[in-house]
Amino acid sequence: MQIKKGIPVSPGVAIARALVMDAEDQPIPRRTVPPAQVPAELKRLDQALADGSKEIEQARVQVAATLGPEMAKIFTFHLGMLKDKQLIGDIRQAINRDRLTAESAVYTTMRELARRFQAMENKYFREREGDVWDLERRVINHLIGHTRQGLRELKGEAVLVAHDLTPSQTASLDKAHIKAIATDAGGRTSHTAILAHALGIPAIVGLESITSVISAGDTVIIDGNRGLVIIDPDAAQLMEYRQDIQRQAVSDASLDSLARLPAITTDGVSISVQANIEFPNEIAPALKKGAAGVGLYRTEFLFLASETQPTEDQQVEAYVEAIHALNGKPLTIRTLDLGADKVLDSANQVAHVESNPFLGCRSIRLCLQNLPLFKTQLRAILRASVEGPVRIMFPMICNIMELRQAKMILSDVAEDLEEQGIPIRHNIPVGIMIEVPSAALQAKALAKECQFFSIGTNDLVQYTVAVDRGNERIASLYSPAHPAVIGLIKDVIRAGHRAKIDVSLCGEMAGEPEFVMLLLGLGLRAFSVTPPAIPETKRVIRSVSTTQCQRLARKVGSFDSDREVLNYVRDEIRKIIPEALDGRSIEV
Repeated sequence: MQIKKGIPVSPGVAIARALVMDAEDQPIPRRTVPPAQVPAELKRLDQALADGSKEIEQARVQVAATLGPEMAKIFTFHLGMLKDKQLIGDIRQAINRDRLTAESAVYTTMRELARRFQAMENKYFREREGDVWDLERRVINHLIGHTRQGLRELKGEAVLVAHDLTPSQTASLDKAHIKAIATDAGGRTSHTAILAHALGIPAIVGLESITSVISAGDTVIIDGNRGLVIIDPDAAQLMEYRQDIQRQAVSDASLDSLARLPAITTDGVSISVQANIEFPNEIAPALKKGAAGVGLYRTEFLFLASETQPTEDQQVEAYVEAIHALNGKPLTIRTLDLGADKVLDSANQVAHVESNPFLGCRSIRLCLQNLPLFKTQLRAILRASVEGPVRIMFPMICNIMELRQAKMILSDVAEDLEEQGIPIRHNIPVGIMIEVPSAALQAKALAKECQFFSIGTNDLVQYTVAVDRGNERIASLYSPAHPAVIGLIKDVIRAGHRAKIDVSLCGEMAGEPEFVMLLLGLGLRAFSVTPPAIPETKRVIRSVSTTQCQRLARKVGSFDSDREVLNYVRDEIRKIIPEALDGRSIEV
């Protein structure tokens, strides 16, 4: 048995035999042709480029139909490269000048381009290296007279193991057979991560050497919740994980019955449970799970899923689609939270390489330094707002001047639209993310300047305890149960209540059953969680009273370590719902 730790990018657990995908990285020998054959090689190249473009366009149509138009934009980069005059000119020159065969010219030129991408400091371009290889292989396969065996032809269930997956490969996966993905390469913002999450396939990336330690046919457990790959697990672990999967399936079926029921505590307190989404097509599944609206629409994925910045009209289209899908339920749109681990670097050079990006120019800071980008998004939100109830939320506000500046820009944009005769909704609620200690400590003052708070615990935890949540070496120190974090959450909720503004919590902590009682006891009355977590969150809410929760919160306030807090809240939830933490007790 062997365990590898990577970056979890799509949740879930799967057990299956490994399918180790051939990297298809066989070198193409350098071959030349007589001068008289050069025109024929150029003709072969043109035909292969045309066939490749047609194939990519078909993939784009397929993805648009299954995952929506935003996801299909991933293929814009591929199509653009096949039409890039500089790149195609370099390939043609290699044929004309060096009399290379078409496939040798493509291989040589594209390999050089991939090496240049890999050498770049910018993370975005390094991740595009895989796209270059995908295009190289696609064109060469057309030149040598065969195409790759499609993953759709796979028979039986499998865990797909690869060095990396291209967008077209990921988008073509058949969920009936491919149960999970594990790759050597990739990051949280790679196309593999975005597409796997949208497809609902458990995925772990950044495993570095997974292809060298897994052989085809090995039994593999993919724990996409914790980023663990367990190779050749022993009988006990297999049994535990299989029982976990079975329990989860039964639990999911029973929990889905809660979708139609309100989230009300046993003593009659109504709680709002909303959804966190990245794309509008996630709204329908969220509503089926019982979402009362969308508490967090992460708009940066509109940008990360495309090779170019979306236009104002394209953003309006996405926001309107989300509003219509909610059919009158509220939509909270968070303005761009780019930077840190979500880097955009298109032709307009929005993001720059920084030595410490989590403490650098990200989120609202980046927007305030890129006003055209910021104003375009605000214009799009305001234009879409006439279609239904919308709230605007600014991320990572660190001080009151940032909030005032953002509100002033929003006001200016609204005035410009009115002068142009473009209808907008007036008095749109404006709120902020509380995700840094300075904002939590100044919550009383900030509450006077906005209409709602949303506590983003993912960042609040890492900034409070000084732990990079993506660093596996110190992952054990990242804990929402840290008494300092709980104290800050309590203070923010109290400040919001005293100012009579809404307070919600949209971090992963809100969707973890062991923390629901604690948060209710601290006074939280609005949760925003991933769609799969909605039924479980509602079950806990409907099983407890606020009196129980307040008593739990008071007890937690006397603890001085996260371990004490975590053990206590888990014990308490198990007393009420014994199966609530099924699958979380497995230690590996």
